[in-house]
Amino acid sequence: MKKKRTLENKMSERIRRTKSTVLLRQDFADLGDYDQVGRGLKSLTEKQKLVKISQGIYAKTRKSLATGKIIPVEPLPDLAKKALNRLGVKTTDTKAEIAYRQGRSTQIPTGRQIGVNKRVTRKIGLNEAYINFEYAR
Repeated sequence: MKKKRTLENKMSERIRRTKSTVLLRQDFADLGDYDQVGRGLKSLTEKQKLVKISQGIYAKTRKSLATGKIIPVEPLPDLAKKALNRLGVKTTDTKAEIAYRQGRSTQIPTGRQIGVNKRVTRKIGLNEAYINFEYAR
């Protein structure tokens, strides 16, 4: 018996085949209309195949070896940088990262702050941990 080719199945297949760990809502726009894609993404997040990190931005998941819970495949700062690059925002090092690398500071940057080349109003985060943006020229 053949597997029914529902929108959710098509989306799951595309997620499995793509190498990118960050997926945008527009990656699935050719499969259905806006509402259908939204329902499919919601269903896939409920089934824990994706995790929502911002409006219209999703990340692939895996099971944590330590806790057994579902977590993103990459750390949040890496996912945020990839998402911003996909949205056309260039990311750079922050002042704290530059100072630490040059030896002017002993404070180790947490990675929760990302330097950007233009204004970003989007909140990117997971489980009450959000990325902050620093305007860098």
